[in-house]
Amino acid sequence: METVDVMELRVEGMTCTNCANSVKKYLESIGLEDVAVNYAAKEVRFVKPVREVNWEEVRKGLSGLGYQLILGETQAPFWTLTKKWVVSAIFTIPLFLIHMTHMVGIHLPDFFYNPWVQMFWCLVPFAIGFVHFGKSAYSGLKMGVPNMDVLIFMGGTAAFVYSLIGSIQGNPDMIFFETSAMIFTLVLVGHWIEDRSVSQTTSAIDDLAKLQVEQARMIMPDGNYIMVDRHEVREGDFLQVNEGDHIPTDGKVISGEAMVNEAMISGESVPVLKGKGDFVIGATIVQSGNFRMKVTAVGHHTVLHKIIDLVKNAQMDKPSIQRLADRISNIFVPTVIGLALLTILIGYFVLGVGFQQAMLNAIAVLVISCPCAMGLATPTAVMVGVGRMAKLGILVRGGRTAEDYAQIKEIVLDKTGTLTSGAFRVQAIRYEEDEVLVNDLIHQLESKSSHPIAKSLVDYLQALPHQSNLELSQISEVKGQGMQGQDAGGAIYRLGSASFTGVTDADAEALILSRDGLVLASIRIEDEIKPDAKSVIDYFRDVKVQTTLLSGDQYAKVKEVQQVLGLDNSMAEQKPADKMNYIKSQSENRAIAMVGDGINDAPALKQATVGIAMSDASKIAMQSANMVMLDKQLIKLKQAHQLSRATLTTIKQNLFWAFAYNLVAIPVAMLGFLNPMWGALFMAFSDLVVIGNSVRLKYRQVA
Repeated sequence: METVDVMELRVEGMTCTNCANSVKKYLESIGLEDVAVNYAAKEVRFVKPVREVNWEEVRKGLSGLGYQLILGETQAPFWTLTKKWVVSAIFTIPLFLIHMTHMVGIHLPDFFYNPWVQMFWCLVPFAIGFVHFGKSAYSGLKMGVPNMDVLIFMGGTAAFVYSLIGSIQGNPDMIFFETSAMIFTLVLVGHWIEDRSVSQTTSAIDDLAKLQVEQARMIMPDGNYIMVDRHEVREGDFLQVNEGDHIPTDGKVISGEAMVNEAMISGESVPVLKGKGDFVIGATIVQSGNFRMKVTAVGHHTVLHKIIDLVKNAQMDKPSIQRLADRISNIFVPTVIGLALLTILIGYFVLGVGFQQAMLNAIAVLVISCPCAMGLATPTAVMVGVGRMAKLGILVRGGRTAEDYAQIKEIVLDKTGTLTSGAFRVQAIRYEEDEVLVNDLIHQLESKSSHPIAKSLVDYLQALPHQSNLELSQISEVKGQGMQGQDAGGAIYRLGSASFTGVTDADAEALILSRDGLVLASIRIEDEIKPDAKSVIDYFRDVKVQTTLLSGDQYAKVKEVQQVLGLDNSMAEQKPADKMNYIKSQSENRAIAMVGDGINDAPALKQATVGIAMSDASKIAMQSANMVMLDKQLIKLKQAHQLSRATLTTIKQNLFWAFAYNLVAIPVAMLGFLNPMWGALFMAFSDLVVIGNSVRLKYRQVA
């Protein structure tokens, strides 16, 4: 498959999905393609442009919209969000105290009620809010994505201007500078808390990134080694790895052996023995032993970086349930502005509450409305849910995949290597010809296959004599059926099921080696069922998901596995095309998941609503699967389903809260039951409820 170069940039200043949409639209307007923005991680990804891009101009363009493009080692801005709200709060607190003491009947000296004194205290928070929210509001309007900051900017500015007019006219009933200052300060504090809270939803990526090893022992030509920075390590270098070390990068063991803990990558806590020729993964830990390794991948080509990229891509993907919220968010701000104007008109001309009260009610409508909660509802839940699954060794290709998997009605499983261990054992070989010749023929055919049965046969024959003068050519694998080749005389040799070899009177449960339809040997293979298979099948039955076994193996073996595990259905002797057709037909009417090894089952995996590959970490680049289980444990199917359902439930809860909050809060504000200052506080609180509910997924218990 053709690979596409992807670039990644860091953009500071994004606080919500509308900010992300503004950045995306701007970058698309200058010609960048396939732009994806993760505002929580402050990252932007896009296809590497063919033409040269003036990044300094891009930086200036984003700066004009209120965002900062971090290029290279650019330092973070001095005027941070923290400093903004702290300075704003220092000048707002006196106004708040004046307002509160007056409300409870405590009268301060007249100096404190002087409108020009109050304006002095309000000027700093107003200026900070005017610039901060004004920039964001302008960027949203310019890009056609009006955001919440438009409402905050209008509310805070209207309160200040109205109070300024009252000060000039000498009308104390028109002065509420404290409202302007409190609106801007409280929302700044809310953004700050929200920013810190949202960072909790991206902790999975941060934790994975922290696993990168900073230094490595590089072996020099004279046999000694030196410590080098990880950026200096290149493919083909040789490294020494000792007990207690984190393996610096991906590679193959060339000498020595060690027990390696791969839990941080695969979620499997049991250490794995690594010896000569074995693949080792960067960032995993050597618990005992030591070895020398040859580097096979560095940087973005390593397993760790591929996992990080998969998690990032998944977190940027929107489930379909978010589409309704997106449509509402697009018209939310104009609708609220219209309601605020309607509040003034009805309040003043119809209800006769007076212009000041009508104005306050309208400002309350502006500041209590919160489109951000709808924008945060899905991405925060997806970021936590997908990140949680990644830590368990479950890689999900997108938020949509998690949504689909939560709603499956049938799960279809392959047998070999999925429900069974794949660690086959040769039970017996019945020879009809010379043993050495048969062993050699089996070895020649099966050594060209990557199937688990082939590997077990090759391993078994290592201890037996298997050298003959007969050499096969044109050896090929017929997917799902067996191996075939031919000798110099043109005789065709086949090894597989009886139907594949063309033998009618052979053992139906054995593998048959034949020459032009004549049986040379029959091989009995046994494969044990995985210990967690029964509990996983029982789980899916309990949650009303139909279970189906779809295998290329013989009928008797498939039926035996079905009966032992209690699967709902089973189909035997299925070729890859048969599997694909079954999945295609079933998935037309309902959501269906297919679980396989990601190689022989690739066509069926692509046809399923959710294709799940039971793989090891070294093969995570597979393109056929929507979900990858890194350690082949069946229990991960159950855990992924539980977390997917929990993620979908959390999204629904978040969206319900976001809609319900606005449906209740806006009418309350329009009726005059809410002070604008409290409105600003409740608005910030509504975002935190959504984020907090999403963060709960981090601590969700799974079996």
